[in-house]
Amino acid sequence: MQETAIMPLRVAIQMDPIAPINIDADSTFRIAEEAQARGHSLFYYTPDKLSWRDGRVIARGADLTVRRARGDHFSLGEMRDQDLSEMDVVWLRQDPPFDMGYITSTHILDLLPDSTLVVNDPSWVRNWPEKLLVLQFPELIPSTTIAWDLEVLREFKARHGDIIVKPLYGNGGAGVFRLRRDDGNLDSLHELFRGMNNEPLIAQQFLPDVSAGDKRVILVDGEPVGAINRVPAEGQTRSNMHVGGRPEKIDLTDRDREICAAIGPLLREKGQVFVGIDVIGPYLTEINLTSPTGLQEMERFNGDNVTARIWEAIEGRKAG
Repeated sequence: MQETAIMPLRVAIQMDPIAPINIDADSTFRIAEEAQARGHSLFYYTPDKLSWRDGRVIARGADLTVRRARGDHFSLGEMRDQDLSEMDVVWLRQDPPFDMGYITSTHILDLLPDSTLVVNDPSWVRNWPEKLLVLQFPELIPSTTIAWDLEVLREFKARHGDIIVKPLYGNGGAGVFRLRRDDGNLDSLHELFRGMNNEPLIAQQFLPDVSAGDKRVILVDGEPVGAINRVPAEGQTRSNMHVGGRPEKIDLTDRDREICAAIGPLLREKGQVFVGIDVIGPYLTEINLTSPTGLQEMERFNGDNVTARIWEAIEGRKAG
């Protein structure tokens, strides 16, 4: 059977600075690499170079070429202003923090015409921060409280004893604390975080299963395509690879597939093409829409080109 030719796409990538990335782990690099292999052209810019000017969404950046060569992994063309409405696809790929700068960029990208596909859909990235979308699925998550009020957090800790406390809009394991039953630091942590911003805290029942790993499951257009297990370093609660977690090969379980079947249709409906969820034991803990990671580790473990499946989903949307 003759294969259908891929229509070349003009692709813009909004991301953090490309020079310091780890090309052996960075998912955005892998997305760009696969796009290039499929014949798509790349344009790169950082979030601070996005603007709205007299009815047009403009990014100041450059044409991008990537290659898998440490220390020489990219080349840029001349800096120029690019009207993003002329692009077929715009990738929203900068990392959190999910602050007002991030939110503003989603509002600006929302102004692009439907002919430009923004991945993931910025309206729903904005409306569904990592730790909030899970609240729509209370039957899938551990006991959870989000609150400003210290008394509410104290009551939660008194009820569960062993809890995790973390900033609502953090990422990469930053600011995550485990408070055991006899730990008296909740008041101090509340004071510390409230002194930094006016955001509530999220508290969750501690899950002992985390010692065996925090599973990252990747979904493409709402369908699970694989997983990696992130095992905490010795003596650590956090399993994020940014803070020393070790990736391991792991298969999807029936419970993982049950969770994905529950959340997948909503993700697909709302234009969330590339999503990473976190599962500890039988519980869903986060749904990551902003800048999911784990592609390269999963591909190395499974020998499956998951990134190609992401691009197939995008090419299918554009062809439709």
